[in-house]
Order: sequence, then C-alpha cells, then structure tokens
Amino acid sequence: MKMNGARMMLECLKKEGVDTIFGYPGGTVINLYDELFNFKEIHHILPRHEQAGTHAADGYARVTGKVGVAIATSGPGATNTVTAIATAYMDSIPMVIITGQVPTPLIGNDAFQEVDIIGITRPCTKHSFLIRNVKDIALTMKKAFYIARSGRPGPVLVDFPKDVQMSLGEFHYPESIDIRGYKPNLSGHPRQVEKAIAMILDSRRPVMYVGGGAVLSDAAEPLTRLARMLSVPVTTTLMALGSFPETDNLSLGMLGMHGSYYANMAMSNSDLIIAIGARFDDRVTGKLATFAPHAKIIHIDVDPTSIKKNVRVDLPIVGDVKDVLLKMISQTEKNAEKLPEFISNLTPWQADIDGWKVKHPLDYKQSSTVIKPQFVIQKLRELSDADAIISTDVGQHQMWTAQFFKFTTPRTLLTSGGLGTMGFGLPAAMGAQAAFPDRQVITVCGDGGVQMNIQEMATLVQNRLPVKIVILNNNFLGMVRQWQELFFDKRYSSTCMELPIDYIKLADAYGAKGFLASKPDEVESVIRAGFKEEGPVIMEFKIAREEKVLPMVPAGASLNEMVLNA
Repeated sequence: MKMNGARMMLECLKKEGVDTIFGYPGGTVINLYDELFNFKEIHHILPRHEQAGTHAADGYARVTGKVGVAIATSGPGATNTVTAIATAYMDSIPMVIITGQVPTPLIGNDAFQEVDIIGITRPCTKHSFLIRNVKDIALTMKKAFYIARSGRPGPVLVDFPKDVQMSLGEFHYPESIDIRGYKPNLSGHPRQVEKAIAMILDSRRPVMYVGGGAVLSDAAEPLTRLARMLSVPVTTTLMALGSFPETDNLSLGMLGMHGSYYANMAMSNSDLIIAIGARFDDRVTGKLATFAPHAKIIHIDVDPTSIKKNVRVDLPIVGDVKDVLLKMISQTEKNAEKLPEFISNLTPWQADIDGWKVKHPLDYKQSSTVIKPQFVIQKLRELSDADAIISTDVGQHQMWTAQFFKFTTPRTLLTSGGLGTMGFGLPAAMGAQAAFPDRQVITVCGDGGVQMNIQEMATLVQNRLPVKIVILNNNFLGMVRQWQELFFDKRYSSTCMELPIDYIKLADAYGAKGFLASKPDEVESVIRAGFKEEGPVIMEFKIAREEKVLPMVPAGASLNEMVLNA
C-alpha cells in the first residue's frame, strides 16, 4: 500500500511500540502533524518549549527504560532541542529526536528556518540520520531505534525534510536489523569473570562502585544479590542512586564531590574497586593522581571506550552490566566454600567503615526559626508514596536530595548528572508523569532552575499531569554562591536573586494550587496539603539562605580531602 512519508514515519513509531511523543509543530513538520491527527493510539503532548519537550521525552525514557521520542520543526525548533539532546547524551538515555527540515533541493541554500542540525548535534548524539528519500524511512527508523537502545544507549537524531514527508512510497518495516560496523558486545567474557571473582576473594578492603549503567541495564536485582552474597559495601554515583537500596547496611550512599565522608574514605582506603557501569568522572575521582592509591580496579562496562579512559584498570570486562553480574553470581556460587573465610576477613574493613559513619554522618541541625533544606527532603521522603518518582533540577537542592532522600528502587530518581542542566527537573517530571499517570511524581527545584522551564506549568495543567513541584527558595543561585563564599571571599557576583516572586500567585495564574512554608513547623502541613491535591501543585519553602552542601571535595583536591564544616 502506498502512503506518504509523514504517515510512514508514524507507522514506524507504531511498529516500535511508541505510545507517547512530545512535540511542537511548525512549518516543516506540518505534514507529520496532519497525519498524527489520525493516529489516536499515539498520545501527543504539546510542551511550551522544544527544550522542555525533549527533556520530557528524556524523563519518559528514564522511568520506563523505553526510547523517548521528541519532535521539533526546523531552524529554531531544532536548535531549541540541543541542550536536552546533550543532556541525554551525557547520561546515556535512549531517545529518538525527529526534526523537520527544509525540502531537500533547498538544503544548503540558507532557506527560511534552515540549520544544519546534523552538524550541530553530531558531538552530542550517538548517531544522526538525514532522510533524503521516502524509500529510506522505514530502514532508517529501524536503525535509529536499534542504535538508541542497544549497547551504551543514547540519543539519535533523524532529520526529516518536508518534501520527503510529502512523497509517496511503499511501506515495509524490517523485522530485524544488521548494521555493519556496529556490533555491541553484551556478553561478558567468562574467563574475565572468573578472574574478577578470584580478585574479589583475595581482597580485604573491597568496594563496589556503581554507576548509571546498572540502572540502564536493569541490573539492580543481581547487583543487590551479589553484594549481599559477598558482604561487600556499595557506593553509587548520582546516576545510580536507587540501584542498591540505601537502607541496606552495606550501602555507603553516594560518593564523590558531595558524597558521604564514609564513601569517600572507603574508596580512598580500598584495596579493590569493582566499578560497575561507571566511568570514573571527575566529580567522583577528585584529583586523579591520588585517587584510590592502594586499589586494584575491576571495570565492567558495555562501552569499551569508557574503560581505561580516566584511570588505570587491572581487569576490564566489556559487556552488559546485568549479563556480567549474573555470571559473577554464578561464579561466586561455584566458590561457595571460600565465602565464609572471605566474609570473616572483611570484619576489620566493616569496622573501619562503621567508624567513619559514626565520626562524620550525613547530618544537619534544624533550628526552630529557619527551615533547613535537608529537613524538607527528609519530610518529603517520610510523607511520599513508596514508589514515588523524584526528579531534580541542578544545584544545591539536587545534592541535598541525593544525600537525604534515601532511594531504594531504580528509575525513581531523574536528574541531569553529566551535563548538569538547570531547567531539567520540571519537564523531566512531566515526562515521568505522562509515563505513569497513577504514580506520585515530585520535582525538587531551586528558585533559579525552576524558572528556566516554568512555562511547562501550562502543559501540566492542560494535560492533567499532577506533578508536585517543590521549590527550595534561598533567593540565590545557591551552588555558585557556595563556591563564592568558600573560595572567593564571599564576593557574591551575580548570584543573588532578590526579586520576590509570588509562586502562589504564579501557580494560580496557571490554574494550579500553591502553598508556602516560611517556618519549620509549617513544612509538614504544606507537604501534606500539596500531596492531597489532585492536580499540579507548587510547594515553596523559604530555606536558610546560606546553607551549604557538605561534605565537599574542592576542585583539584583528593577524594579524602573533604570540607566537612565551614
């Protein structure tokens, strides 16, 4: 059956199981939107900005594990997606972004709303396609989805010229795909796994260092099982929070620049680091020359280019994290007779860790007059649903959430880790709520980041997406202010946001509800009132203005050189 290219594109999305897309119409995608009018099985959400729509597709992908889909028109529509594409790329999130393009005869002629979006996004996409012929649509989309979700996931951009959308052709969607030169290795080598278990059983101060790859490969269950079998302590990156329950006695919480004292000390004194789906980025390692000076390193990752990229590695294992962990469990079971002695030998190591936990716990002192942000986060944890999804923006509130919320389940924290994108939290929550309409979705924001995509309040109200927006308001760009206080003699250059914004009136203007807490004894009642509302809500908390995120590893310092009190 013959059909036009626009309909072919939507048929491709149907074949890939896409049920929700986030997009903004324009001249070069008007044909696509005309066909979309007839595709009632695909739920389309209209954001108020293309960046937000693409962040929403990202949030949808993070909570579901499926490929998120966003659509934008050419020119400014396409360029508005770039920050969100780069965000997904840095965090390895599977997405397909479809951008309209001027007709193929006009490409390169500086036509109205023409940009080279392929060239612009080449550094921040896993792959890009320009469809020049209607007969290439089905194969291109099959490739796009396969590349986005396989191996180390990532965003794929498909540029779709207007004349190709209008052209007629036969539609045949391929059942499978084979891409020459792209063969991700998902199976960890059994001999390397054997060596890894032998190294672990020979160690005395092991630590499991877990990154976002454990979440992306749905490896939380085997990770938890292996850690408990071996009684090895576990520390996670920001991207991996929830992959191992933070309520477990083996949990060290988050490590790195704003990680716990005991996680950073464990890494600094370990004799074996088992890195699982992590990439040893600078926020984790601190000063590379002094990172984990006594440790051998086992590095498990599906992306071979990530191994040995930043640190030396004694044993590399290339493969899907879940596959490798299941093989490690099997190999551990084969060495069951060695486990009692191994676990007994870990007693002094656990005693050291317990001592660090007692010496410098993650803590704060709540006064009777000023709201501490940590208190708000703990109250959110106490009063929220067990399966609540939390998104954050970027800044101090992001770190307080990571430190004090205590995540126990994967895919319940959505945050921009690699790129650190302010403006991410609200639209990511929007995407998560679209994916799970019946689950509680909360976004924690600062008064700086929340305004970067505040227009999406309209999207939440229009689509009846009951996201609860928590604003920790200190009238500062808090994280930059903290650096200015500690390292720039309190010269608060352009970080003070004194203009009073009435977020209650703002919520009302969008047709939502708003609540304000200015005193500690108002925090719980505001949270309870916000959670009772059926629609989207803004909950604003006036917090201590100069509260800092601690511990903190200063730039250029070693992981064990933490600022603990300042």
